[in-house]
Amino acid sequence: MTISKNVREIVLDTETTGLNPENGDRIVDIACVELINHIQTGKVYQTYINPQRLMNDEALRITGITNDFLMDKPLFEDIADEFLDFVKDSTLVIHNARFDIDFLNSELGRIDKPLFKLEDAVDTLTLAKIKFPGSAVNLDALCRKFEIDTSIRVTHGALVDCYLLAEVYLNLLGGRQSSLLFEGKGELSDSIPKNSSHKFHEARKFLPTKEEIQVHEAFLQTLNNPRWHSFLENTTKEPD
Repeated sequence: MTISKNVREIVLDTETTGLNPENGDRIVDIACVELINHIQTGKVYQTYINPQRLMNDEALRITGITNDFLMDKPLFEDIADEFLDFVKDSTLVIHNARFDIDFLNSELGRIDKPLFKLEDAVDTLTLAKIKFPGSAVNLDALCRKFEIDTSIRVTHGALVDCYLLAEVYLNLLGGRQSSLLFEGKGELSDSIPKNSSHKFHEARKFLPTKEEIQVHEAFLQTLNNPRWHSFLENTTKEPD
């Protein structure tokens, strides 16, 4: 499989009140990181959400997100349109995609919005199981395997996890030093969705704000010679 230039993907993660949307659990934190040809551009989307129910004890322990903190946050229905506008029809890149897709579709179904299709997402958990059969393939384990610094991950937050997953995804695909094109070969590329209901789309002009660049640069400082730093500089450079 060959992916043409300017392919836009969205690395996505959520934090939730619990583990099962069928039991009424809701999304409390959602984040997206834009990739162009698998490279982070610095363009991100993140928001906290009032779930209209209490966090369970385990979710509170893992995320550090308290019920008091969420009280004045917007409802999902209030942020749905801006979230969907950011994602558009780009391919989602998610670790354990079924979990996040189930939660997203539960939220979208409540407000009569179109649902995501699981088969249209790239599941990095599946890619990791192929690359490292029999090994631990959670995000922490993969960061250790690829020597990605996780020191900024004090608790589980959707945006930080997206940054880490974007770097993991790049490594799972083999990484690139000089080319921004990816020519998939072998089993990993065969696992990336190639169904008739989804097409790769040309990237939109979507430059990061100064605040988003600052957040992204803080993350870059934790990385050892990141492959995509020079691309970010070229993308965000102001014209002469």
